[in-house]
Parts: sequence; C-alpha cells; structure tokens
Amino acid sequence: MNRAHAILAKWDAHIAAHGKATPGEAKRDATISDLKKRLTAKTQECTLLEKKLKAAQTAIAALYHDNEALRQQLSKDVSTTVTPIRPRGPRQRR
Repeated sequence: MNRAHAILAKWDAHIAAHGKATPGEAKRDATISDLKKRLTAKTQECTLLEKKLKAAQTAIAALYHDNEALRQQLSKDVSTTVTPIRPRGPRQRR
C-alpha cells in the first residue's frame, strides 16, 4: 500500500512531462477534431442550402398557382370577341 503512492506520483510526473496521449494518439485526435469542424461547417452549409431550396420551391408553387389562376381567367375572357377596326389583309390602293 505504501508503494502505491510512490507509483501514482511517478505516473503523474510522467503524464505531466509527456502528456496523456502518445504522439500517434495526439495526431489521431487532431485529425478527428479537424474532421468534426469540417463536418460542422458542411452541415451548416447544407442547412442554409436546404432553406434556400424550400424558399425557391415556395416561390415556384406561388407562381404556378398564380399562372393557373391567370389561365382560368383568360379562358373565361376568351368568349368575348374583338372586332378589328380595320380589315385585315394587304392594303388596297384607291
């Protein structure tokens, strides 16, 4: 039991001098951290693009609705005929 304190003190000194991770583990952890940051950035970019896409889809749907309403109105108004003031065709000289 008395030796455990000495071993733990030696271990703590080693960790303080060399760090908790080996150089390979430190490199791995740095790579993982970098990948997490890149993933976060891409996720934010995708979220922004999805919002823009939804806004565009909403605008397209509104335009489609308006277009259909105008087509229906036009089909109702077509029943009215317009009589031209001048006759069509080539001009005749007098």
